[in-house]
Amino acid sequence: MSGTGQYDSVFRPGLFEGRTVIVTGGGSGIGRCTAHELAHLGARVVITGRKADKLAATAQEIRSDGGQCETSAFDIRDEEAVKAAIGEIVAAHGPVHGLVNNAGGQFPAELKDISRKGWEAVVATNLTGGFLVMREVFQASMAEHGGAIVNMTADMWGGMPGMGHSGAARAGMSNLTMTAAYEWARHGVRVNAVAPGWIASSGMDTYGGAVKAMIPYLKQHLPAKRLGSEAEVSAAIVFLLSPAASFITGVTLAIDGGAPLGNPAFPLEDHDRFEVYNGFHRAVPPQVLRGEES
Repeated sequence: MSGTGQYDSVFRPGLFEGRTVIVTGGGSGIGRCTAHELAHLGARVVITGRKADKLAATAQEIRSDGGQCETSAFDIRDEEAVKAAIGEIVAAHGPVHGLVNNAGGQFPAELKDISRKGWEAVVATNLTGGFLVMREVFQASMAEHGGAIVNMTADMWGGMPGMGHSGAARAGMSNLTMTAAYEWARHGVRVNAVAPGWIASSGMDTYGGAVKAMIPYLKQHLPAKRLGSEAEVSAAIVFLLSPAASFITGVTLAIDGGAPLGNPAFPLEDHDRFEVYNGFHRAVPPQVLRGEES
């Protein structure tokens, strides 16, 4: 953890000065971390989510650190709520320069055990909701003023056994990213995505049973031999939003420690050569990795 008392970003101070960036799912996990880094770099951040109390807590952290942060509580699956919220944000703050389409969630289950209701809930959260937010941000602001969007997918390249609903939705988001990048380029809008692998984030504490028991051992299957940090995902998102990525669009960037690589015929050796980057001064390891009960 950074001991500086403020976010230790690799990007220059003031990089997003005068810019408004929306971060969905900004009350916890990767979204919270990304909101902190963007605010540290001068952005006016608007964090969204379903739970106003979580958003308020993160906003207070950011303000205490000297950043600008507003909140907007709504469900990204509710089309009318999305339209109203994005309209209010644009009316209050002007053009939206960046969107981090981070909100999502899923539950572990094999395909044979997923009901239609469960399937549709996960697809709505991880694909349809993200589409609604990016469409409304485009129509309300970016069609006229341009901007950059970063969508959230996942390490789903070899399928997602045990979470097939999420894998299908995340793959859809990656394809949607390419389509939007093509269609919206003439408006000065870049659209990219990030695909995190196993990241040591608060979301890990939402799982129980066999999944919870497996989490401490996930690193054994990665060439990096460790899990990723929230700050390592945030840094990639910030780069894709930044002017340095002005010729990058339609790309899904994997942040996974090499998870999809290799095969069982060439076993991995233990090592500690992948140094972790964690510039997030408020980062807290998930309980499941501290040997505590959630």
